[in-house]
Amino acid sequence: MAQTPKTPTPSRRSLLRALGGGAVLGALAGCGVPAAYVAPGDRAAADLSARDKRLTWANWPLYIDTDDKHPNRRPTLDAFEKRTGIKVDYVEEINDNDEFFGKISPALMNHQKTGRDLIVHSDWMCARYVRLGWVQEMDRAAQPNVARYLDPLLRSPAFDPGRKFSVPYQSGITGIAYNRRKAGREIRQVSDLWASDLKGKVTLLSGLDEAFALLMQGNGADIAKWTADDFHKVCDQVERHVRSSQIRRFTGNDYTKDLVSGDVVACQAYSGDVIQLQADNPDIRFVVPEEGAELWADTLMIPNRALHKANAERLIDYYYQPEVAAELAAWVNYVCPVPAAQDVLASAKDEDSVALAENPLIFPDAAMRKRLAVARDMTAAERTEFTKRWNGIVGL
Repeated sequence: MAQTPKTPTPSRRSLLRALGGGAVLGALAGCGVPAAYVAPGDRAAADLSARDKRLTWANWPLYIDTDDKHPNRRPTLDAFEKRTGIKVDYVEEINDNDEFFGKISPALMNHQKTGRDLIVHSDWMCARYVRLGWVQEMDRAAQPNVARYLDPLLRSPAFDPGRKFSVPYQSGITGIAYNRRKAGREIRQVSDLWASDLKGKVTLLSGLDEAFALLMQGNGADIAKWTADDFHKVCDQVERHVRSSQIRRFTGNDYTKDLVSGDVVACQAYSGDVIQLQADNPDIRFVVPEEGAELWADTLMIPNRALHKANAERLIDYYYQPEVAAELAAWVNYVCPVPAAQDVLASAKDEDSVALAENPLIFPDAAMRKRLAVARDMTAAERTEFTKRWNGIVGL
């Protein structure tokens, strides 16, 4: 199996930088965008897959396995090309959800080609594409591995019931990371962040979509059907803790630096990042709070007017073969959306693979799975209102 990579680059779970994140995004998010909606009959272009064996895949940096000796080689992707004869133009061009949305939205709203056959977005942004009718329904008959192996927890999010338009690429958990030695005790609940001995030593994620669900869970809310009252209750709490200086600051992925330096003892964190940090500091722990934590996904979609839809569907299904999913999971270290990959790693002869198979942050055990939930997405009207309030607290 591939060796553990370096800590992933920031922005995979990117923060919402301003109200709407740009002129195009703001206009779309604020008014429901009826003019931009694309009806199902207008989404497809003539599929060239049968005679044109290629596709273009836009993804995030450092989000696929590479060969340690030859960084330009991607073992799983190279194997797909060799097996199928389909050439993949793999482009690491997504550094921020809003930024990439703004980049391709003019083409999509005008019923034009984007030049991509496959894109990857965080689930909350995927919800926007689905609502706008900017992605195509996939042919699940051509994807038997997806149908068989997709994690039941990820099969039917509120924004895409039955996963007609999207398939998780990798998943993860937003929970709490902390330094056990510096804290001097275990942290088990979201409310532990507000303990007096942690004053000034706590950080929260700055992005609205990244932060709110875990805090709601700390209040006992069901994030699959949270309400406006749940949201404003969280905001009231966070405002109090900002005023009292309990919260040191709001962060992006740079919370990892504060945790490693010791400036922060406990923080909101992503499971995949903490696996990386633990390799150098075993005192750093990750906890799924007793009240629960958010399970999220970075998700594959086929945009409208894609010219190689069948090729893209074939690639997606390839990554749902347990052997391939195991190889990818061993490199990226996020929650694997293919639970069957655990047995592949467990049966490997090397100790590193077996350790990965036993890691609940890659393959959550039964007890942890009961505490994980997928948050419902925001409506366009909610996003405008809630982003304004949240950014006012965070200072964006």
